[in-house]
Amino acid sequence: LGRTGQGTGRTKHGKWKTYDAFMNAQLAELVRDYNAEAIWFDGEWDQDINPGFQWNFDKMYAGIHKLNPACLIGNNHHGEVHPGEDFQMFERDVPGANTAGLSGQAISKLPIETCQTMNGMWGYKIIDQTYKSDTTLIRLIVQTAGRNANLLLNIGPEATGALPATAIDRLEKIGKWMKTYGKTVKDGVREGIIPPQEWGVSTQKGKTVYLHILDWKSRMLSLPLTEKVKSVVAYDTRRPIPFQQTKLGLTLSFDKAPSEANAIDYIVEVTLH
Repeated sequence: LGRTGQGTGRTKHGKWKTYDAFMNAQLAELVRDYNAEAIWFDGEWDQDINPGFQWNFDKMYAGIHKLNPACLIGNNHHGEVHPGEDFQMFERDVPGANTAGLSGQAISKLPIETCQTMNGMWGYKIIDQTYKSDTTLIRLIVQTAGRNANLLLNIGPEATGALPATAIDRLEKIGKWMKTYGKTVKDGVREGIIPPQEWGVSTQKGKTVYLHILDWKSRMLSLPLTEKVKSVVAYDTRRPIPFQQTKLGLTLSFDKAPSEANAIDYIVEVTLH
């Protein structure tokens, strides 16, 4: 319970109505005076020992939208979307994966976002040096894009306010990858017509489908793609990739298994008719 603030020694007889009024006044100031375009609430953990506690989110959300109807509201509460929320969050997992046990809720029709840490903690902790590799973080970006979601990647500064050297290293490597491959995951690119598969995900812009092959050790790959294909090329080299298409789908043939050709993300560009 320490992580929720319950174990900090604070009093347990605060007046909720007084705090509720104070909090809503602060929210109104953020939206009205500072032109906040989004409000990101961090769950309901502070009252998780009181089942059924009434947070009055309906009043809170309505107050924000009254001041600015365009202000986006999200709440990282690991549950079904509450009325008034404008996007849905998933923590430490791409939507639908739930490998961390925090994102088992159904995916709504709202815009979705996944939030993840660069190391192990949301805040700064000097002994936390368990940083995720650049490959893991880049694949997280790709997996998120392939599920039509936004990625919020947390970076905790040091005590001086500077970013840790390891975090900067990871950001530089992500930036280098994005400079070459960013076209396949951003700027109008959405989830592809092929849903997430065991080998990876697809993204798409118009008639161009990008296959992000993250783990595939075979030289052949069959895809559930029945739309008429015009061409298939390797994104890196622009070399044509042999393919066969039937009414059941598309089969690609590679000179070398994708996982051997690119350890991070082997990208295939498919152009549809």
